Amino acid sequence: MGGAPVQDRTTPSRRTLLTATAAGAAAVALAAGPASAHGDARAQAATRDRLKRLISRMSLEEKVGQLFVMRVYGHSATAPDQADVDANLTEIGVRTAAELIERYHVGGIIYFVWAHNTRDPHQIADLSNGIQQAGLAQPTPIPLLISTDQEHGIVARVGKPATLVPGAMALGAGGSRSDAREAARIAGAELAAMGIVQNYAPVADVNVNPANPVIGVRSFGADPQSVAGLVAAQVRGYQSAGIAATSKHFPGHGDTKDDSHYALPTIHHTREQWGELDAPPFQAAIAAGIDSIMTAHIVVPALDPSEDPATLSRPILTGILREQLGYDGVVVTDSLGMAGVRQKYGDERVPVLALKAGCDQLLNPPSLPLAWNAVLDAVKTGELTEQRLEESILRILLLKTKLGLFRGPFVTHEGVDRKVGTRSHLKAADRIAEETTTLLANEGGLLPLSPRRHADVLVVGADPASPSGTTGPPTTTLATAFTELGFAATVVSTGITPTAAKIDEAVAAAAGKDVVVVGTYNVSATSPQRTLVARLAATGVPVVTVAIRNPYDIAQLTGMGAAASLAAYSWTDVELRAAVRVIAGRAEPSGRLPVPVQRADDPAQVLYPVGYGLRY
Repeated sequence: MGGAPVQDRTTPSRRTLLTATAAGAAAVALAAGPASAHGDARAQAATRDRLKRLISRMSLEEKVGQLFVMRVYGHSATAPDQADVDANLTEIGVRTAAELIERYHVGGIIYFVWAHNTRDPHQIADLSNGIQQAGLAQPTPIPLLISTDQEHGIVARVGKPATLVPGAMALGAGGSRSDAREAARIAGAELAAMGIVQNYAPVADVNVNPANPVIGVRSFGADPQSVAGLVAAQVRGYQSAGIAATSKHFPGHGDTKDDSHYALPTIHHTREQWGELDAPPFQAAIAAGIDSIMTAHIVVPALDPSEDPATLSRPILTGILREQLGYDGVVVTDSLGMAGVRQKYGDERVPVLALKAGCDQLLNPPSLPLAWNAVLDAVKTGELTEQRLEESILRILLLKTKLGLFRGPFVTHEGVDRKVGTRSHLKAADRIAEETTTLLANEGGLLPLSPRRHADVLVVGADPASPSGTTGPPTTTLATAFTELGFAATVVSTGITPTAAKIDEAVAAAAGKDVVVVGTYNVSATSPQRTLVARLAATGVPVVTVAIRNPYDIAQLTGMGAAASLAAYSWTDVELRAAVRVIAGRAEPSGRLPVPVQRADDPAQVLYPVGYGLRY
């Protein structure tokens, strides 16, 4: 990635970062204890005692703040762009991340692309350092848990030049626990180098409902035991890199037709079905030593007849997760800004009820001032006890201690250069991706293509926005990959809902081509993508479809005339390049479906079962 850029005037010097403040150093010495604090029971007890003494010195306001993980706009902790200052003032009432920490004493910050937190790895490292410096400048100096949703695949907040590895369902198609662990280790090492120490991954949901609008390829698959094994592998991979993994969304979001961002889904599994289908990946994560678990904004009547969302359900979070499954790590809510948790109770009640249910971290409330004051008032009125807050704070501080934040919360530009987007990481990502591409149909042995017989390739299809803002567009990525392998490739971007004019343009462009490759995206029964494929096939030019999200597209495209079909499971560059190498015969199609594909005209019938996949 080259040398470290010159820091701007708002970036603290390395000496300032290392020394922080005298009070900060005192807190570090108090909380960190011996380096072997987790090596034996006596040392662990001593660490807990030190942290309890630290908690006893905190004001009530500091204790309340420690429970919150909040978004904040801007690329810098102290000098964001004016538009981000304005957004912070509108939504939070502060100008910067540093002011947010000073006023509300939050225990964590979550990074988003849309909040302009993740421009590039060096900037992210500087932002993380600025946040940690603000944490150590508080009356009770405490470092922060900086987190993000870096699931990879279709959910990625940090993009190129950082390494993007295959997402969950792609890894499920690869079926290798060692690859899953290696992908997580690479991702975790790069996040840690940028100061991001808590990743909201891996997804532990078992995607048994093809119509699931929110999980889909974010899940490893439909088989609970396979998902459990891959979840445990990724937990070990992330945590071996020194960051906290977070399995989500407890008690299981895989069998729903509603998106909890916009509605409150209900899971109709019996308790026995939950134990067989949904529980195994979470049990595996706990057995692997998972540091944190995220709740789901879903109703599961068999687990809680009150029909409260799981995030607010004491029977689910305390009764099942804590007591039945024996989990005593950090429990973080899914975003409190999602409709699934806001519908039954108002925003003022949600954070209080989440704490009463058993949550420790309150993630991204729509109004931090409202939520923060609601918790503060609940303690003052006796609805919540200070002891209850301290139970969660101790878990949070134990995690911060485990992650080494009290000993050394800062990162360096040199560390970014050594770890982020390295040649070895990128090579490993490409190798892992090659094991995931799944070949579902290959009529007449069309594939693999060769530059000699199929020199002229037309690439058309959908171009969804890059998950991280740094990859794609997919049709261009596919065409570039073909060109690099010796083909002549041209592009017509037809979109997710191609118009009649776009379809006509693609058909005209197909004239004289040797093959057409179509990137499809969540094809439905009424999607004009079906018409696009049928019209292209009618030209007589062989058509290859590549499902760049859910692998279920082929069910809607059966009978449309495509000669070959593959599933890539995501539209990020690493997975699209791997798909092209498979199409061109530079890699074997090794992937196997981790979910069944049902017939479009009769969902009771399976068109392609779990484990299906052709080879050359």
